[in-house]
Amino acid sequence: MEYKFQVPNNKFQTKVNMKISVELTCTPLQNDYEPPIKAFIKKMRESGLVVLENPLSTQVYGEYDEVMTLLNKEIKNSLELVEAGIFLLKIVKTDRSEYKPSF
Repeated sequence: MEYKFQVPNNKFQTKVNMKISVELTCTPLQNDYEPPIKAFIKKMRESGLVVLENPLSTQVYGEYDEVMTLLNKEIKNSLELVEAGIFLLKIVKTDRSEYKPSF
């Protein structure tokens, strides 16, 4: 999707949505760590975004504003469920959801 916006010199520029790939790991610092992780992953699945999972991390793919709005909300909700926790994130400026190794 493209849209136009006006910059201070009264010229219009076109802005193109930015696709991103986010890899994240949720680590609750408590003995009963699985329920908060599962709840977070379920929220990611319900979002309608492309979500891939493996035993070490979850990847979320989509348009920057949509992905970051979702993560901002759900990371906060997830951290509110635990006494202490860690989220590690990597963000790549491209949609890598179709990546297949070529070797």
